[in-house]
Amino acid sequence: MKSLIRIFPKQAIVINLLLMLALASLIIGVTAPLITLEKMYFFENTVSLVSTIRELFEQQEWFLFIIIGVFSLCVPAFKIASLLLILNLDYAKNSFLDKTLHVIETIGKWSMLDVFVVALLLVSVKLGVLAKVDVHYGLYVFATSVLLTMGLSFWIYNLSNKRS
Repeated sequence: MKSLIRIFPKQAIVINLLLMLALASLIIGVTAPLITLEKMYFFENTVSLVSTIRELFEQQEWFLFIIIGVFSLCVPAFKIASLLLILNLDYAKNSFLDKTLHVIETIGKWSMLDVFVVALLLVSVKLGVLAKVDVHYGLYVFATSVLLTMGLSFWIYNLSNKRS
């Protein structure tokens, strides 16, 4: 069976470019500063997703380390890599890539979990009297990556169904 890029070349080129943008946004989003927490006007701490995961590892908070590491780093990277393969390689119905596309669509509902957790953190800290939170560009870039990946997986899923 032909690849989606051969069947829908114009759309696939746009999708490939947007997937590269999603990957770049993911890399920048997890390494860039997300928030700065200022406590009692004296202590200031700027965190990124990677620094948070590293801190959880160092403090041996294994459950949070695994959950945040998997859902914030591994799953998004897996989704983008899989979508690139699904779009550009030949695969048949019920093949591994076809099943992977269905899994991506299923887990897509959980994609905003990371952004939701960060938003809850911001709300809980902003409600505190002694703390102030400033949001940085990393949060927006990370959210852009998540939203792009969700939209592109839906687009590829629809193209896959048209192909059949």
